[in-house]
Amino acid sequence: MANPHFQNMILWAGNNEATEYKKNQPMFQPYPSDQTFYGYFNDFMTYNSGDWTITTTEAGGGDASEAVTSSAGGALLITNDAADNDADFFNLKGEGFKLSSSKKAYFSARFKVSDATQSDFVMGLQITDTTPLAVSDGVFFIKDDGDTNLDFIVEKDSTSTDTTAIHTMEDDTFVTTSFFIDPDRAAVYYSINNGTPVKVANTNLPDDEELTISFGIQNGEAAAKTMTIDYVTAMVER
Repeated sequence: MANPHFQNMILWAGNNEATEYKKNQPMFQPYPSDQTFYGYFNDFMTYNSGDWTITTTEAGGGDASEAVTSSAGGALLITNDAADNDADFFNLKGEGFKLSSSKKAYFSARFKVSDATQSDFVMGLQITDTTPLAVSDGVFFIKDDGDTNLDFIVEKDSTSTDTTAIHTMEDDTFVTTSFFIDPDRAAVYYSINNGTPVKVANTNLPDDEELTISFGIQNGEAAAKTMTIDYVTAMVER
């Protein structure tokens, strides 16, 4: 599983609590063994729509679009139709990730949105759902229309642990969102832009559902919004 981005995920540098065990985490191993972890990685050098369940709302008289855009290393550009609440959401086909409080798991994505205020978006692991802004199970980052506050959600059976306003989004500015499930400390850690990790209780870890990679954006006004994904990756201990 040759994933070059794991070499850059030094999420726990300078964090005393995590330093002692960081050497055991997948992001500190350049190429984690397929025998130890299973996972998915996409740098969007290419894009195959058939790999995804896509839920699109198009009320503006035009069409949403999804295409690889010119960018060093690859990127997927999602462009909505132009009506308020028009949206384009993606679930990777096949719910292939099963989280457990006894197994390590890791997720990371680098992306940006054109309008940090007048948009809703989501990025993370969720059940397959046509309404990813309101799912019952998942571990994910989400932002509501009308503000620039990024939130982190750990949710099981519609009961969630919410950590709000963890980052201020900016227009057309990339952000790296990551989380790690640590069985040794019975916790979930999230990190923004490879910064110091923040510990969250795993009380509502969704361990009774298979999950998949989920992302997308919804307009917060009658104007087309875009989301650009540089890469997305997830790994779970076997």
